[in-house]
Amino acid sequence: MFQGSSALSLDAKGRLTVPARHRDALSEQSDGRLTLTRHPDGCLLLFPRPVWEVHRERIAALPISARPWQRIFLGSATDVDMDGAGRILVSPELRQAATLAKEVMLLGMGSHFEIWDAKALAVKDQEAIAAGVPEALANFSL
Repeated sequence: MFQGSSALSLDAKGRLTVPARHRDALSEQSDGRLTLTRHPDGCLLLFPRPVWEVHRERIAALPISARPWQRIFLGSATDVDMDGAGRILVSPELRQAATLAKEVMLLGMGSHFEIWDAKALAVKDQEAIAAGVPEALANFSL
Protein backbone atom coordinates (compact mmCIF):
# COMPACT_ATOMS: atom_id res chain seq x y z
CA MET A 1 0.00 0.00 0.00
CA PHE A 2 1.43 3.32 -1.09
CA GLN A 3 0.57 6.37 0.97
CA GLY A 4 1.84 9.83 1.70
CA SER A 5 2.88 12.73 -0.47
CA SER A 6 6.23 13.80 -1.86
CA ALA A 7 7.10 17.16 -3.39
CA LEU A 8 9.30 16.44 -6.41
CA SER A 9 10.78 18.21 -9.42
CA LEU A 10 10.77 17.15 -13.03
CA ASP A 11 14.21 17.53 -14.57
CA ALA A 12 14.84 19.18 -17.95
CA LYS A 13 14.26 15.85 -19.74
CA GLY A 14 10.92 15.23 -18.00
CA ARG A 15 12.25 12.66 -15.56
CA LEU A 16 10.85 12.21 -12.09
CA THR A 17 12.82 10.59 -9.27
CA VAL A 18 10.71 8.11 -7.30
CA PRO A 19 11.31 8.65 -3.58
CA ALA A 20 13.60 6.07 -1.99
CA ARG A 21 10.84 4.96 0.42
CA HIS A 22 8.82 3.67 -2.57
CA ARG A 23 11.62 2.37 -4.80
CA ASP A 24 12.20 -0.90 -2.97
CA ALA A 25 8.51 -1.78 -2.93
CA LEU A 26 8.17 -0.96 -6.63
CA SER A 27 11.26 -3.00 -7.45
CA GLU A 28 9.94 -5.98 -5.51
CA GLN A 29 6.37 -5.70 -6.77
CA SER A 30 7.09 -5.02 -10.43
CA ASP A 31 10.86 -5.18 -10.97
CA GLY A 32 10.72 -1.42 -11.60
CA ARG A 33 8.29 -1.86 -14.49
CA LEU A 34 5.56 0.77 -14.25
CA THR A 35 2.72 2.22 -16.31
CA LEU A 36 1.67 5.86 -16.52
CA THR A 37 -1.71 7.01 -17.79
CA ARG A 38 -4.03 10.02 -17.68
CA HIS A 39 -6.87 10.58 -15.26
CA PRO A 40 -9.81 12.85 -16.10
CA ASP A 41 -9.26 14.85 -12.88
CA GLY A 42 -6.14 16.33 -14.49
CA CYS A 43 -3.42 14.18 -12.98
CA LEU A 44 -1.45 11.15 -14.06
CA LEU A 45 -1.74 7.70 -12.53
CA LEU A 46 1.38 5.61 -11.91
CA PHE A 47 0.88 1.87 -11.46
CA PRO A 48 3.20 -1.05 -10.81
CA ARG A 49 2.80 -2.98 -14.08
CA PRO A 50 1.10 -6.07 -12.54
CA VAL A 51 -1.52 -3.83 -10.89
CA TRP A 52 -2.05 -1.93 -14.15
CA GLU A 53 -2.52 -5.16 -16.11
CA VAL A 54 -5.52 -6.07 -13.93
CA HIS A 55 -7.04 -2.61 -14.45
CA ARG A 56 -6.25 -2.72 -18.18
CA GLU A 57 -8.22 -5.92 -18.61
CA ARG A 58 -11.20 -4.47 -16.74
CA ILE A 59 -11.12 -1.25 -18.78
CA ALA A 60 -10.79 -3.13 -22.08
CA ALA A 61 -13.86 -5.22 -21.19
CA LEU A 62 -16.11 -2.19 -20.70
CA PRO A 63 -19.06 -1.80 -23.09
CA ILE A 64 -18.89 0.41 -26.17
CA SER A 65 -20.69 3.17 -24.27
CA ALA A 66 -17.48 3.60 -22.23
CA ARG A 67 -15.26 4.11 -25.30
CA PRO A 68 -14.34 7.72 -24.37
CA TRP A 69 -13.07 6.51 -20.97
CA GLN A 70 -11.15 3.70 -22.63
CA ARG A 71 -9.45 6.31 -24.80
CA ILE A 72 -8.46 8.33 -21.75
CA PHE A 73 -7.10 5.41 -19.74
CA LEU A 74 -5.86 2.93 -22.36
CA GLY A 75 -5.06 5.33 -25.16
CA SER A 76 -2.79 7.34 -22.88
CA ALA A 77 -1.11 4.42 -21.11
CA THR A 78 2.66 4.30 -21.42
CA ASP A 79 4.94 1.62 -20.01
CA VAL A 80 8.01 3.03 -18.27
CA ASP A 81 10.91 1.52 -16.38
CA MET A 82 12.73 2.95 -13.39
CA ASP A 83 16.37 3.54 -14.22
CA GLY A 84 19.27 2.78 -11.88
CA ALA A 85 18.78 6.13 -10.14
CA GLY A 86 15.07 5.46 -9.51
CA ARG A 87 13.88 7.87 -12.21
CA ILE A 88 11.02 7.48 -14.65
CA LEU A 89 10.55 9.42 -17.87
CA VAL A 90 7.20 11.19 -18.22
CA SER A 91 6.53 11.64 -21.93
CA PRO A 92 5.90 15.13 -23.31
CA GLU A 93 2.33 14.08 -24.21
CA LEU A 94 1.54 13.03 -20.65
CA ARG A 95 3.25 16.08 -19.17
CA GLN A 96 1.10 18.27 -21.40
CA ALA A 97 -2.10 16.33 -20.64
CA ALA A 98 -1.60 16.85 -16.90
CA THR A 99 -0.13 20.36 -17.34
CA LEU A 100 2.90 19.29 -15.32
CA ALA A 101 5.38 22.08 -14.68
CA LYS A 102 8.65 21.63 -12.83
CA GLU A 103 7.16 21.23 -9.35
CA VAL A 104 4.97 18.13 -8.94
CA MET A 105 3.41 16.11 -6.13
CA LEU A 106 3.48 12.33 -5.95
CA LEU A 107 0.61 10.97 -3.85
CA GLY A 108 0.43 7.37 -2.65
CA MET A 109 -3.12 6.15 -3.24
CA GLY A 110 -2.98 2.57 -2.01
CA SER A 111 -2.22 0.38 -5.02
CA HIS A 112 -0.91 3.21 -7.21
CA PHE A 113 0.20 6.85 -7.24
CA GLU A 114 -1.21 10.10 -8.55
CA ILE A 115 1.16 12.67 -10.06
CA TRP A 116 -0.10 16.26 -9.93
CA ASP A 117 1.21 19.64 -10.89
CA ALA A 118 1.83 21.11 -7.42
CA LYS A 119 -0.21 24.26 -8.03
CA ALA A 120 -3.10 22.36 -9.64
CA LEU A 121 -3.27 19.99 -6.66
CA ALA A 122 -3.42 22.91 -4.22
CA VAL A 123 -6.38 24.33 -6.17
CA LYS A 124 -8.14 20.92 -6.26
CA ASP A 125 -7.64 20.50 -2.51
CA GLN A 126 -9.08 23.94 -1.78
CA GLU A 127 -12.08 23.23 -4.04
CA ALA A 128 -12.72 19.94 -2.22
CA ILE A 129 -12.55 21.60 1.19
CA ALA A 130 -14.84 24.44 0.08
CA ALA A 131 -17.39 21.94 -1.28
CA GLY A 132 -17.69 20.28 2.12
CA VAL A 133 -17.83 16.64 3.09
CA PRO A 134 -19.42 14.44 0.39
CA GLU A 135 -22.31 12.13 1.26
CA ALA A 136 -20.06 9.08 0.88
CA LEU A 137 -18.09 10.31 3.93
CA ALA A 138 -21.00 11.49 6.04
CA ASN A 139 -20.60 8.68 8.59
CA PHE A 140 -16.82 8.35 8.35
CA SER A 141 -14.57 9.44 11.18
CA LEU A 142 -10.98 8.96 12.25
